[in-house]
Amino acid sequence: MTHPVSRRRIAQGLFSVALAGAMPGALTSALAQAFPARPLKLVVPFPPGGSTDVIARMVAQRLGDALKTTVVVENRPGVGSLLGTDAAAKAPADGYTLVVSSNPAIAPGPLMRSSMPYDPIRDFTHLSLLGTFPNGFVVRTDHPAKTMAEFVAMARARPGRMNYSSAGLGSAGYLTGELLKQAAGIDMVHVPYKGSAPAINDLLGGQLDGMFESLVTATGHVRNGKMRLLSVSGESRMKNFPDVPALPEVVPGVIGGAWFGISGPARMPADIAQRLQTEVQAIVSAPDMQTRLSELGMTPSPLGGADFVNFIQGENRRWGPVIRAGKITVE
Repeated sequence: MTHPVSRRRIAQGLFSVALAGAMPGALTSALAQAFPARPLKLVVPFPPGGSTDVIARMVAQRLGDALKTTVVVENRPGVGSLLGTDAAAKAPADGYTLVVSSNPAIAPGPLMRSSMPYDPIRDFTHLSLLGTFPNGFVVRTDHPAKTMAEFVAMARARPGRMNYSSAGLGSAGYLTGELLKQAAGIDMVHVPYKGSAPAINDLLGGQLDGMFESLVTATGHVRNGKMRLLSVSGESRMKNFPDVPALPEVVPGVIGGAWFGISGPARMPADIAQRLQTEVQAIVSAPDMQTRLSELGMTPSPLGGADFVNFIQGENRRWGPVIRAGKITVE
């Protein structure tokens, strides 16, 4: 005969086993229903004031409104945006720490480095692409080249004697310039800068022939007549500059630019990841947000989940041959 206490312990044991078997799904669901219970943090691995920071704060405000909480923006620049991105990758995977992911930190930037503190795919939950940022190729207004075709022809006629600048080694502008050199068969000297401001100063001062620059910062100089915009590096012309040709119109196959997305640490609970992805995609898809992002020079593109990962892998496939051919390294 089984003792009453033993029967009770057996029953308790069977209940515990059943509960343990149900816990993973139940716990995930409970976490998702309670999320968010406190403010979120969005790491921006760039300094305040730039285009990335401006867009991140717009998204953070709207994401906080959608989740009925606060999304705090934390700027953590350094090591070409790797510092803040690495910190976010190593944060708890509970949905409360997100990061603005981008080309220097995720793709194709890592292809230019001999070592990385994280794996750009496996160490993240990539939630949604926000959009792409074509660069503009600008010259000062008194430069003899009045069109992009004229600039390319001048560079071809004067190998090694013309130069261009970008925001730095490994930047989207630098890679686009290297692709232009390879595709057009021209020899230009790249002059790297640590940021756009000093490069713009030297361009306006006559020390540089041209530069690839974000339209967020270049547009003002173009509008006030200090710079001439010769082309944009996207697939097609931009609504804000309908008379300016896209770069592939001049040199076929030359398309370049930056991209931004929202990611979090790997192994984020699926329900929470799905909710964040849905909210971010809804924010980017809103008509007024699309208008504002377009005004800032971004082409909105809210690809989520697997589509975002495919986009990242596609960036590596596209830029890998350019990086290898140009022997481009950043350390």
